Amino acid sequence: MPAATPSSGLPAVGLAAAAAVASSTAWYTAFGDRLARLDEVYATDAPPPPWLPPVEFARSAVVAAAVRGLAVRTGATSPAEAARLAAALWVAFPGVLLTGSVVHEKVPWQQAAIHAGDWLVKLLLVAAVTTGVPRRRGRRR
Repeated sequence: MPAATPSSGLPAVGLAAAAAVASSTAWYTAFGDRLARLDEVYATDAPPPPWLPPVEFARSAVVAAAVRGLAVRTGATSPAEAARLAAALWVAFPGVLLTGSVVHEKVPWQQAAIHAGDWLVKLLLVAAVTTGVPRRRGRRR
């Protein structure tokens, strides 16, 4: 059986971006009240402006395209390789940036932890989709 290859281009990036937006929406719905207690910026009941969803999709598509490019270049195709790639990216980028915001900008660590959790889930999903993590297919024999 041939080795799996990273999912092809735009469809994988689009699907990964949509999954990232959906997971972040669920994440911040679950943690919205806690964020509102930590920072007044999040304490609004106003609906998001109409331009926000396409911007979030575009941001997520940039992340998905970058993760896919790294997956292709590193040969990450298995679930374990996708998870390792996501974890490494999470530590290197959101992890470093969010700890910096806690240390230098006095952002409450709980707020940074909420954002870090969102990024971890997002990167795991994006890596799984863009590496073409095999789905159970095939005929029964």
